[in-house]
Amino acid sequence: MTYLPKLLSLATAVPPFVLKQTEVAAQARDLFAHRARDIDRLMPVFTNAGIETRRSCVPLEWYREAADWKDRNAIYVESAVEVLADATLKCLNQADMAVEEVDAIITVSTTGIATPSLDARLMNKLGLRRDIIRLPVFGLGCAGGVLGLSRAASFAAAMPGKNVLLLVVELCALTFRPGDLSKSNVIAAALFGDGAAAALVSTRAPAASPHSQPLLAAAGEYTWPDSLDVMGWHIEDDGFGVLFSRDIPAIIAERFGPALDGFLASNALSRADLSEYVCHPGGTKVLEALESTLTLPQGAMRDARDVLREYGNMSAATVLFVLERALRRSAGERLLMSSLGPGFTVAFQVLEQP
Repeated sequence: MTYLPKLLSLATAVPPFVLKQTEVAAQARDLFAHRARDIDRLMPVFTNAGIETRRSCVPLEWYREAADWKDRNAIYVESAVEVLADATLKCLNQADMAVEEVDAIITVSTTGIATPSLDARLMNKLGLRRDIIRLPVFGLGCAGGVLGLSRAASFAAAMPGKNVLLLVVELCALTFRPGDLSKSNVIAAALFGDGAAAALVSTRAPAASPHSQPLLAAAGEYTWPDSLDVMGWHIEDDGFGVLFSRDIPAIIAERFGPALDGFLASNALSRADLSEYVCHPGGTKVLEALESTLTLPQGAMRDARDVLREYGNMSAATVLFVLERALRRSAGERLLMSSLGPGFTVAFQVLEQP
């Protein structure tokens, strides 16, 4: 008998350094005060971000240094492998599975470059099988958590009975550049954190487990035309320069609903068929726009707000932190995951409790 792809287990991990938002704000003011005339106008972003703490692979003092791209990327590669190893072992332990049982790895990350890829490095660190199928994915940004899970489901459906491991890691805080006085860089300094997630997907027969194992049902995405300048990176000599459009909440308010309804209709569903939304919390304004367009009470996306408050915006990994919490409290029968990323793209994934 063939089973639909299901999420066997899901685990998250974070690097060791805790950044308190009040301390980050104080350092940002100190760094920019004598160079940016409008720093007083920008500082409220730290208090309005809805964030109390974040995690980082480097201590707060590191961000005062003018590190070049080579140094930043070296830290990215080393730290990404460490935090992915942590998430992977937690994920496999949940499923009572040995590393040798993993048949394929999809690795999603957009905050650094690694060749050999992160999955190849992880193979050596954890002793994964030498014939494992690998797919590193770059460039999806914040949409990568949802799209990565959808790709893992497609892999699993194409390889019945095989175990597909999705790895997502984003070390967003490394992208902060002290010499960049742009508003986008200050906003990034107030939002970004580091984190990773691992998800195990397979069509194999359900097994007794204390963890929820929802089916990965319909998936889809929509990329709006003429929207390449909404979100992404622009490459600078000292690293990735963040690209944020101030219009993102307005775009969500105007275009998210029609894209969602089109996706649902194409899968014979409607909003009434959904019991809960699991959305990427890009920021408080993004969450407010999502709640408004979905006609939810303000503050309804509790899990998303809690993750944002405790960890900040970890790009692609963030929505998997939100999903972990939703599944932990036995959320409703049919969940809809969504996230927005460069393209400008919205990603959807339906999960159904068996």
